[in-house]
Amino acid sequence: MRDPLFDPKAAKQTVSITLNSDLYAKVKTLGINTSRVAEEALAKKYDELHSEALIAEFRRGLAAVESYADQHGSFAELVREHYERADGAV
Repeated sequence: MRDPLFDPKAAKQTVSITLNSDLYAKVKTLGINTSRVAEEALAKKYDELHSEALIAEFRRGLAAVESYADQHGSFAELVREHYERADGAV
C-alpha cells in the first residue's frame, strides 16, 4: 500500500494566496470550499512532481547499473563464472 502524501491530521496553517477576484466571487456563491480545493490541487501537484522525481532517480540508478555492467560484466555473469564447473555446468 502506498504511503499517504501528507498527514491529514496535521494542524492547519493560515496562508495568503492571490486569486482572481471574479473567479473567487463566483466560486463563493456556489459554496465551494476554496481551502479544500487548494489543498487537493496542491496534493495532486505534489504527487505528480514527486513521482516524476522518483522516476528520474530510478532512471539514473538503472543507467549507473547498465554502465557498470558494460564495463565490468553483469553480476549474474560474474556469479555464473565463479560457480561454473570444469564441465561447463553451473
